[in-house]
Amino acid sequence: MVLPIDPTELDPADIGEKRATLHMDHEEAVEHVREAFTDAGFGVATEFSPSEMLNEKIGADRDPYYVLGACNPTMADRALDASDNRIGGLFPCNVVIWQEEPGVQTVYHVSIMRIARLAGMAPDDETMADIIADTGVLVEEAYGNLDSV
Repeated sequence: MVLPIDPTELDPADIGEKRATLHMDHEEAVEHVREAFTDAGFGVATEFSPSEMLNEKIGADRDPYYVLGACNPTMADRALDASDNRIGGLFPCNVVIWQEEPGVQTVYHVSIMRIARLAGMAPDDETMADIIADTGVLVEEAYGNLDSV
């Protein structure tokens, strides 16, 4: 299969990639990230630990890895309208926390709004651009909240 775009040519900003490093234990980092995103206007619609599941089910021996499915209802509603409901296939906006080493956690997020537009699931128009910009402001605020440790 030939991809319609060359992923190696994408800049991390094209997909809204954000990273942060937290110097704390994993459980504390999960709580801190949850609070940072909640304070920025996101709710946590779902959450789970792939590492716990994989370690239990297949003996994967993975280091701690946690997914928070964050959602801002206003942004989700706008994005559903703008994408004829297709963006829901990417919901919620996941924020992942993985342990690099004990006491060092990486927080990682990509913009489903940007990815949906790149994948043709959302239009490349002014309405979607406004949603992407507004969501970006919220994510920036959430990442700014991470620095308050």
